[in-house]
Amino acid sequence: MTITASLVLFAVFWFLILFIILPLNIKTQQEEGKRSYGTPTSAPINANIKKKMILVTLLSSIIWLISMVLIYIIFLV
Repeated sequence: MTITASLVLFAVFWFLILFIILPLNIKTQQEEGKRSYGTPTSAPINANIKKKMILVTLLSSIIWLISMVLIYIIFLV
């Protein structure tokens, strides 16, 4: 597997996990009863983006490493 293919595989894992993690643990303005002017009631109050990006990067790194080891074991043995 080339370096480019490895990076593409990492990017696929990263975005897949991002879209899984992003909607978790979100409190909307409607649930909290705090409404900001000009925003819909379904807008999140605090989405914790920084924490989620770090979590996504860690999870995708682990899954990518496992998949790379499996790929090299299958094709080199």
